[in-house]
Parts: sequence; structure tokens; C-alpha cells
Amino acid sequence: MKLRTLVYAATVLLITACSPKPDVITDQNNEFSWSQLEGKTVVVNYFAEWCAPCLRELPELNEFNSHKPENVELVGVSFDPMSNSELAELKKRHGIEFQLALMDPAPAFPFQRPQMLPATYVIKPDGTVKGPLMGEQDLESLENAINSH
Repeated sequence: MKLRTLVYAATVLLITACSPKPDVITDQNNEFSWSQLEGKTVVVNYFAEWCAPCLRELPELNEFNSHKPENVELVGVSFDPMSNSELAELKKRHGIEFQLALMDPAPAFPFQRPQMLPATYVIKPDGTVKGPLMGEQDLESLENAINSH
């Protein structure tokens, strides 16, 4: 019995050690690897607490998140570096209802960090990147972005 448990543990360890490291881990324990999107579209929104337009668009992002298709993920990214606990406090303070990319481990995106905010990117299932969409986004602009080719 102990041998069977040992073999099982070794197998699990081997499988997880060979699994590729995800590019992004969210506060909702979702993991994304851009090379394996599996038919998903990922909307990435950069924001900062000091950015008034970023804060104004949060209700629209929350609305989009509650009505988005199943094959679409919305991920918020803090423009400013902060610990995962600071990120959780920020999420609660501003009523953010969508998942946020954890800062530790640092996320890796298939595009450069934006120079201005708010900035939104759409990563299509084939890996192509649309954006950045600059300025405040609303429900209509986000739906147009995910539905355009």
C-alpha cells in the first residue's frame, strides 16, 4: 500500500513538474497560458486607483463581466505594482467584480505594458492581439471589440 502511494505521489509530481508555467494567475485561481487559449477570448484591462477614467469605467467592466459569453474572460491588471493582499483590498474598496491578475507571480502578457491609462487589450483565440483600446470602455465598445475580426 505504501509503495502504491509513493508511486502515485511521484507520478503527480512528475506531471506537475512538466506542466508549463502559466502566463497569468488570477485572484480567482484561473491560470492562462497564451499558447493554449483553448478557444477563449481574453479581455485585459489595465487600471490604476489614481486614474479617474479607470475608476469611472469599473461599473461598465463589472456589467460586461456579468453578461460576457462563456468563452470570454475579463482580467484586470493593476498598472501600479502592489502585493496580492493590497490588490485584494483595492478590489474590495472599489467593488471590482471581475478577476484580477495577481502580481506575484508577475503576469506575462503577449503585448507591451501600456504607456497611458485606461488601456484595454483583446486577445483572440488564435493569439492575435487587438489594442490597446485607449480611454474608458463601455459595454458596447467591449462587445464590439470581442466580436470584431
